Amino acid sequence: MKILAVCGMGLGSGLILRMQAEKALKELGLQADLEVADIGTARALASTADLILTSEELAQQLVGVKPRIVTISNFIDLREMVEKLGAAIGTP
Repeated sequence: MKILAVCGMGLGSGLILRMQAEKALKELGLQADLEVADIGTARALASTADLILTSEELAQQLVGVKPRIVTISNFIDLREMVEKLGAAIGTP
């Protein structure tokens, strides 16, 4: 599974998303290839991803891409990440 953590510039908040997703996947007992991308690159990489993690505002700019988009409102809330990532992947 490939997951894109998408932020505006592909730096700060994208790295936080990736780190939290890594922790969440570990808690869920899953593995995935996690990559950070800026919004422009995300459109190009979307066809190779299974899932996109991003904010609500950036998700609106990605409408119509192939992978499922999971919006995270609090990037540092591990519980939110575990719940939403688990639901998107289909784990209990």
